[in-house]
Parts: sequence; C-alpha cells; structure tokens
Amino acid sequence: MIITIDGPSGSGKSTVSRLIAERLGIQYLDTGAMYRASALQAVRKGIDFGNGPGLFNMCLELDLHFMPCGNSQKILLGNEDITSEIRSPEMDMMASEISAVKEVREAMTTLQRKIGMTGGLVAEGRDMGTVVFPDADYKFFVTASIPERAQRRYMERLGRGESISRDKVEEELKRRDEQDMGRSIAPLRPAADADIIDTTGIDIEQVIETIVKKIGISAESGKPCKED
Repeated sequence: MIITIDGPSGSGKSTVSRLIAERLGIQYLDTGAMYRASALQAVRKGIDFGNGPGLFNMCLELDLHFMPCGNSQKILLGNEDITSEIRSPEMDMMASEISAVKEVREAMTTLQRKIGMTGGLVAEGRDMGTVVFPDADYKFFVTASIPERAQRRYMERLGRGESISRDKVEEELKRRDEQDMGRSIAPLRPAADADIIDTTGIDIEQVIETIVKKIGISAESGKPCKED
C-alpha cells in the first residue's frame, strides 16, 4: 500500500505523514529532506544549480539514509547526521530551487519509485500524488491558511533557538509557495483524485483521525480494512 500526502510548507504534512506511518507500521518517506540533502551536497561540491547533468549524477550517487529517532527521524548523508543542517531557512529556499531542475526531479523520482517498490509507504512531499506515485492507493493534500502556517513555522524556528520576526517567516513562506506553485516541472498542486484536508484550526490528532477513517484502519489490527 502506498499513501501520498502532499502540501505546502507549514501545513503539518510532515508530522501527519510520520504519525500515519507509525500507526500503520510502514515506512515514512520524507521527500522534502531528499531535496534538501541534494541542495546541501550540490553546495558542498560546488555544483551550479544550472548544471543539470552534473546534478543528475550527483543525486543518483547520494548515500542518503533515514534513521528513526524517537518521535522523529535523522537524515544521514553517508555516516554524517545532516538533520539540523538541512532545516535552515536558506536550505529551505535552495531545496525549492534545486527541485525545479528537470534532471534533479528525474533522478529523485527514480529513487523515490525504487523505494516505493518495496511497498508499505507513506510518501510526503509536493508531487507524490501527481507525479511520483500517480497510482497510489490513497492520496491526500494537506493545507492551511498562510497566517496559520506562518505561525506554526515561526514557533518551530523559535524552538530551534532562532531569532526572527513572525512577519519575516510569513514573507519567506509566501516566497516558497510562489516558487513551488509557479515552477513548470511538477508544480505544487493537489492530485485530481486527492482528498484535500484543511488543517486550519484543527489539531494534528483530528487530521490523523480523518485520514485513518478514509483509509479504514482497524483499531484492533492497525491494518487497513478490506471493504466487502
């Protein structure tokens, strides 16, 4: 079973995806982290974002691993923990920029589909239901109002010890949305057959229960129920 959960920054899709994967006992694929890691590696290797072929080869050679860590997961590049480094605001914009490169998109789609071949996956991102897994068993698009998303991201960054104004966070969020929705390759949008969930004013548990009900998970087994 493959479940896709797409949506913009600050919508809550990462937390929802991880918790749904835990509830089902299947793998959680954070594709956003994959693009962030590729941007970080490109910067380290001095590969220009305009060098499509160079980025393609680099992406295919990425030694990227996801390691469960309590209620979250660590992102490893080789043996190096890059979890914190790829979560900076600068890397956020770089990830959006590099994800618009055709060759990068092709390489990542190949890697993501390869992971999906093992089955049992909650894939979170921006084009999971539209491009990467168009035949997914269940598709969701999680969103929220810009003020609410900005507030969530602002509190998250304060929690990381950053000193930033809420207005600045909202401004950056709007720029990221424009980049993601305006790109010509795999723009951010709901799949035609996706269930759209607006999380404005709704807590995470309510969102999870909405998805669980749609999938039809048995409370006893934690597995999807088969309909007669």
